[in-house]
Amino acid sequence: MALYESGEDYLENILILKNENGMVRSVDIANRMGFSKPSVSRAMGILKKAGLITVDEGGHILLTEEGLAIAEKVYERHNIIAVYLEKQLGVSKENALTDACKIEHDLSEETYSKIKEVVLKI
Repeated sequence: MALYESGEDYLENILILKNENGMVRSVDIANRMGFSKPSVSRAMGILKKAGLITVDEGGHILLTEEGLAIAEKVYERHNIIAVYLEKQLGVSKENALTDACKIEHDLSEETYSKIKEVVLKI
């Protein structure tokens, strides 16, 4: 099953919320991403069917091993690109974070690797 940009964004936000709050529920995702609860519920069903999350009896969303690997990869790309935009190009932190979110999904692995090399030298 191919994972689209929106699926990657959901996984990344689940990871961030888990790190911030220790637990994640659909309502937390809806609030963070600005989506309706039904939209988030539908997305969680798709991610669950793909084996990327599980939902326990209390409605807490957990990343599977595969889901966690994807979330961590997307989150790292986001952060590396944001640092590059801010520190190398002088983009404001707010714009760097926003733009990194747009770029992280479409950037080739080659270009990302070169950006990462630069950032790791900063």
